[in-house]
Amino acid sequence: MADKATTPREHPHLVDGQWVPARDGQWIDVESPRNREVIARVPRGGEKDVQDAVAAAGRAFPGWRDTAPRARGRLLQQIADTLEPEAERIARLISEENGNALRTQSRGEVTFAVDVFRYFGSVAGETKGETIPLGAKTLDYSRREPLGVVGAIVPWNAPVQLAVMKIASALAAGNTLVLKAAEDAPLAVLEIARACHAYLPPGVLNVLVGYGTEAGEALITHPDVRKLSFTGSTAVGRRVMGAAAERIVPVSLELGGKNPQIVYPDADEDWVAAGTVTGMRFVRQGQSCTAGSRLFVHRSIADSFVEKVVANLRTLTVGDPLDEASDIGAIVNRKQYDRVCGFIDEGLGHRGATVALGGRPPAEGPLSEGYFVEPTVFVGVDNEWRMAQEEIFGPVLCVIPWDDEDEVIRMANDTHYGLSAFVWTHDIGRALRAAHAIEAGWVQVNQGGGQVLGQSYGGYKQSGIGREFSLEGMIESFTQRKHVSVDISR
Repeated sequence: MADKATTPREHPHLVDGQWVPARDGQWIDVESPRNREVIARVPRGGEKDVQDAVAAAGRAFPGWRDTAPRARGRLLQQIADTLEPEAERIARLISEENGNALRTQSRGEVTFAVDVFRYFGSVAGETKGETIPLGAKTLDYSRREPLGVVGAIVPWNAPVQLAVMKIASALAAGNTLVLKAAEDAPLAVLEIARACHAYLPPGVLNVLVGYGTEAGEALITHPDVRKLSFTGSTAVGRRVMGAAAERIVPVSLELGGKNPQIVYPDADEDWVAAGTVTGMRFVRQGQSCTAGSRLFVHRSIADSFVEKVVANLRTLTVGDPLDEASDIGAIVNRKQYDRVCGFIDEGLGHRGATVALGGRPPAEGPLSEGYFVEPTVFVGVDNEWRMAQEEIFGPVLCVIPWDDEDEVIRMANDTHYGLSAFVWTHDIGRALRAAHAIEAGWVQVNQGGGQVLGQSYGGYKQSGIGREFSLEGMIESFTQRKHVSVDISR
């Protein structure tokens, strides 16, 4: 047994305003991908824990629903004020548990989370209905009412950003929430819950940790959950949607992506190459559903443009996520690391494809001590290959040459995903024609940054259903419309 002084700290669940272990007393070790050491233990939540949390949320719902919307909003803004001075500590937790680099990713993620609470806190009173002028003797109007208990599940790649998005929007609209954090990166989410706990009534927010097949399955099938909000893989999203269909429960799904970037022949420039590197989310190790991992480059500039991409990537440092010098951190866990390495091995075995940068991870040296994979660029990939069709969720870029505009649009759309896309050209007419033709929920032209609050962000096809990044997303995702007709002549 480990010495008491070295026993990892335990981080309990938040259920009904109390910090509690799992009902069966089991725990999950949280391993840091930077050095493969166990840094904490969290409860292994199961069906009984979910039942407790949903029951608490159900009891809290009437009071929270009837709290004035602006009063709910003020509480969310107070949470933001509490989180702001804690940002550095929480950011370091993110980097330690999921491997994202502190300087390039985790600090920005916590700053974004603070803004999320402020944004939804400020629009909490905007869940307005409408009136219909049916005549002087009739009052005909609609109300926007909360759904009830919301069950939410978030992944490990941007745990705080995605958790806060669901917490703030669902609560601002008057719902109560049971949130399951990813077992690979739960610590920072539990710190967010701690800040919320200081202001919210018991049961309004409940946060559990557990495996998807146990706690996740219990949450999505619970009969008292009135809405499911899930961010994660398309495969699991299908299961969530199936469970919701059994009870006719509404869902929001933000799922996977195999996103195209189209570079036109007039865009063979350094700033475009840097933009495609940003769009690929290399500084998040490619662990983003919006990563532009299929880079379609016009054949006439392919060699020159790839040289620029590689030159840009060579300026980035892979290393310890907590090191200020690191631009790129570590893959989140052994399972994902092995998956990424498997795709790299497959690419190395393909005839016709060449490696412009990267390859197998180093077998010795500091990077061999954690789950580190260097940026890898495969050139000459066929769009039909598995590595060009499946979401790798790692720093692996596939460069696919093209000659004809209709052909590249067809290849861009030749996927069951449809989350994001990027178009690079000086011809704005051409760019907009391409943006309108691409089957994706979010298309960027000549930029490769992340989502902005207020955008109606979400996917087409098997990349998801619903929008949660904006006021209209909050209203559509977390309220239901009731219509009331009154004869006022009597």
